[in-house]
This record gives sequence, C-alpha cells and structure tokens, in this order.
Amino acid sequence: MKLTFLGGAKEVGRSAILLDINGRKILLDYGVMLNNEPSFPAYVPAKDINLIALSHAHLDHSGAIPLFFTYGKTKLISTSLTFETSRILFQDFIKLSGYYLPYEYLEVHHMLKEGKKIFYDEVFSNKDFELVFIEAGHIPGSGQIIINSNKRILYTGDFSTIESRLLKGAKIESKDLDAVIIEATYANEDHENRKELERRFVQEITEIVEEKGRVLIPAFSVGRAQEILCILAAYNFNYPIALDGMAIKVLEIYLRNKEYIKDFHLLKKAANIVDFITGKKKRRKVLERPGVIVSPAGMLKGGPAAFYAEKIAENKRDAIFLVSFQIKNTPGAILLEEGKYLINGKEKKVKAKVKQFKFSSHCGRKELHNFLKKLDTKTKVFIVHGEKENCLALEEYARSNLSLEAYAVDRGSSFYI
Repeated sequence: MKLTFLGGAKEVGRSAILLDINGRKILLDYGVMLNNEPSFPAYVPAKDINLIALSHAHLDHSGAIPLFFTYGKTKLISTSLTFETSRILFQDFIKLSGYYLPYEYLEVHHMLKEGKKIFYDEVFSNKDFELVFIEAGHIPGSGQIIINSNKRILYTGDFSTIESRLLKGAKIESKDLDAVIIEATYANEDHENRKELERRFVQEITEIVEEKGRVLIPAFSVGRAQEILCILAAYNFNYPIALDGMAIKVLEIYLRNKEYIKDFHLLKKAANIVDFITGKKKRRKVLERPGVIVSPAGMLKGGPAAFYAEKIAENKRDAIFLVSFQIKNTPGAILLEEGKYLINGKEKKVKAKVKQFKFSSHCGRKELHNFLKKLDTKTKVFIVHGEKENCLALEEYARSNLSLEAYAVDRGSSFYI
C-alpha cells in the first residue's frame, strides 16, 4: 500500500491523501485552502481515481472534489448528513469565490447526486479493500475512516475526543493498525475544561444582557453556531436569542437528522427558543433590544455578523464574543489583537467588550497525546492538518516519548506501508 500526501501537509487546508492499493486508487478528502483566492491540492487525473472518501463537509476537506465531476463521474462515499451539509457550503462558496473556481454548481450537483451514503460502522466493500466510517466528534456527520486491506489504516480527519453539547466524542480505534494519519491542528495547545468554559461563557453573556447590552457571537454556520445555541438552552438562558445567516439552514438540516446528534431534545429546545432572522427588517429590529445574536461568519469575514459587529462595536455596553480560532489577518483576529474594526469604511477602536472563548471541535495537545499512547509501537504515524510547528511538535512527541515511527509529512511525499 502506498500513501501520497497531495495537500494538508504542514498546513491547515486542502487536505488530500492518495492511497494506492494494488493499483486501485482511493482519495481521502480533496479540499481547498481558503485564501482570498482558493488554492488546490496537487493534481491527480480523475480517470485514475476509483473512489473518493469524504471525511466531512468543511471546504478545506471537500472543496476540490467537484473537479472530478467536470467531464465524468467518480465514486464518492460519505455520510448522508455530510452530503446534505455540503450542498449549502458549496452554494455559498460558489457565490463568494466562483470567479476563482474551475467548476460551477452543475459539477457540485453531479457530485452530490453520485454520492453513496454510508452510516457509522457500516462496511463498504470492494474486492481489494473494505472501508468503514466511525464517529469523529468534529461536526455532525463527520467521520474517521478505516481502510482494511492487506494493511489496516485509520485516517482521523478532523476529530475530537471531547464531548460537546452537540456531539459525542470521537470513537477510539487504536488496535491492530498498521498506520494512522492524524491531524495536528492543536498539537501545541491544551483546551480549557469544557464545562468550565461553558459556565464562564454563559455567566459573562448573562451579565452583559442584564445590564441591557447586546452580545454578538460570530460563529461558524456548520456545527459551532448550533453548539452555542445548545449551551444556552442547557443553561436555561432566559433572554432573547437570535440566529442569522446560513446557520439557520444548517440547524434545519440537523433537526431532520437526529441520528447524528448526541442530545436531540436539547437541540429541539434550542431551536424553539431562538428567533430566526430572515431579512434586513428583522436584522435591524433585533438590534433594538438587549439579547444575544448568533451569526456567521465566525471570523467576521463577511456574513450578517459583519453587519452586526459594525453596529455593536461603538457601544461600550455591548460585547463581541468570538467562539473559535481566528486565522491571522481576518477581521476577527485584528479585532482580538488590536481592538479595531472597520466601521463605515474606517478602522476604529472598538468600545464594546471583546473576548475569545475557544470552543474547539479538534483534539487538543493532551487528547492527541492520549490517542497516540494507545497505539502499538509498530503503528506508523503520519501527521497532517496543522501548521508546520504543530506537526513537528507532534512528530517529536511520538518519536521521543512513545518510540513511534512518526512523520510530519511534506506535500508530495510518498510512503509505502
């Protein structure tokens, strides 16, 4: 079995791994790097690919797959919820970045139409291999992928072993593996205790709203926005909550897919206490009252959150609480680092309270280390999906502390197992 890393090597974005099993070729993800102009993994001819296995819907894992449906079709496999969520993400992606993309919605339509649905622990069989998805704990519908052939490989994709209000933690599969391909997004950082983070988060929101303030929570449409709603519902937050943007459509999808949600009753409760903002008139009206507004984009890079931030930024009674990682030079990162935001076309000092609460859907350093400790020493470890220093740190830990044969791979590198 041969592994070739086409993207996602010492970088976060354009995840793509090519497996060659006795001449049959499987792609594990084929995503894009979400810069102003999207960048793609190394090229592989569509005619060479026998199967694409998509770990989850996020565009850094899925965004280049429509290329394989430009002139024909390729077998594609993932969970039903991943396909449903992907449709919304691709519609938005084409709307925002279509000028730079070498495909249109027709290719996305073909891609989703051809997709074969698989549920967790169900076996997809081929004469040369078997493939199984197991829970990843990242976003609803996400999966780790096990490939059984003459060798046994686990690809974690993006995964989290920490339970959230929305999801169980990832299923741990560590025995009898010849190789593991593991992410390193937070290999240099430990996460705060989830319960304590939630408690602090709700307490600080409550204090601001009780003083007649408004709290804007910029949140990713897929997963994070719905988790925030579940947290507020779990704490019986008794003040107005509004949800805006693409997060509404994603919530509606989750409500139709209860088998992927840890506590479906909590999600339904959250949906029932939320005011859905569906137009400019409601958007302006919701700003007239104290309360919480949950809205994409999570890094304030467009979306309704950018509109709300401009209105809230100049009021010292209000707050902007960021609930995810902020990529360098995004409006959210600049707001955190410099306390500035673009208001009426001019960069101004923000008077509202600004704070970051790091709700993560990835394993932190401790969880990654604990996972690696469970592996047999014969298991080869290939490290992807992390900035260079994070990948190298996880490689060093695996080699020095656990005597594992570990590689922080480079783009284009190949290995035989």
